[in-house]
Amino acid sequence: MSNSPTKIQLIQPDDWHLHIRDGEVMKDVLADTARQFARAIIMPNLKPPVTTVDLAKAYQERIQANLNALGVTSFTPLMTLYLTDNTSVDEVHKAKAAGIVGFKLYPAGATTNSDAGVSDLKHCHAALEAMQAVGMPLLVHGEVTHADIDIFDREAVFIDAVLEPLRKKLPELKIVFEHITTKQAAHYVRDAVTGGKNTIAATITPQHLLMNRNAIFAGGIRPHNYCLPVLKREEHRVALLEAATSGNSRFFLGTDSAPHAKGAKEAACGCAGCYSAFNALGLYAEAFESVGKLDKLEGFASFFGSDFYTLPRNSKTVTLVKQPQSIPAQLPLGDTTIVPLRAGETIAWSLV
Repeated sequence: MSNSPTKIQLIQPDDWHLHIRDGEVMKDVLADTARQFARAIIMPNLKPPVTTVDLAKAYQERIQANLNALGVTSFTPLMTLYLTDNTSVDEVHKAKAAGIVGFKLYPAGATTNSDAGVSDLKHCHAALEAMQAVGMPLLVHGEVTHADIDIFDREAVFIDAVLEPLRKKLPELKIVFEHITTKQAAHYVRDAVTGGKNTIAATITPQHLLMNRNAIFAGGIRPHNYCLPVLKREEHRVALLEAATSGNSRFFLGTDSAPHAKGAKEAACGCAGCYSAFNALGLYAEAFESVGKLDKLEGFASFFGSDFYTLPRNSKTVTLVKQPQSIPAQLPLGDTTIVPLRAGETIAWSLV
């Protein structure tokens, strides 16, 4: 990687956690993503959720049709399945044979379209054992959903109540702790003992590197800064930034870019999710530059994710230049509009 104060050249990154939805809005989301990333892991929390290989293949065909309509030939969607209480061992083996890259664990009720998620891991233990046996990663939305647990504590509680017991039972199961938001999660992944095997990693979003929970309430309610897991205190943002820029290969890029129409965000009960797909790489560059670690961006963005998923690294390059980029107040989203992260602001880095 060449690195200077005004230009960064990177092996083209991948997004290891992305929501593209379905139907009319998908094309706009794909256009923003494919401009920056070579591949992306596609989240399966549609309505109904993508729970089987057949459903994943059909979804992939719809994605490919939209890519064809856009004239995009250099982007690969990586498909996942939605883990449920009823996921079978047979489906795990079918998924492995079909090239599915992982199963997504949504604790029931944790986030958007997660009502069909897992109520208790004991119900899908056989499927998890099969995943361990075939080397199929488990992608974890790491929060408990008990009403008596404060929303700002749900990730930390998940580590003790769910993740650590799971790793003790299935020590060779590959786990991605997705969109981590706390110092506890960053330190847990950093310090986890894996017996020399590469079995745990974490993705980190741009919003959690750049904002703390004050950003939700600056001068009033800021619904476009509201996501799940919710933004946390400044000490947690600092810990995440330290982890992301450390060069530790257990941490890599996953935007969790989650499109919701403007009206669905600016509502009496607004949806959770930040839309960063429009300018994600510029946001990550800003975060890394803030601590003088631009030289660590390529590993985090371009190498560590593909290594964990045992996929080849990309060969093409992209270039970011330190040139101000104005983020539009809103963007088209199917027949409606969406407000991107940092809308109406100017960021320092632009993709050539």
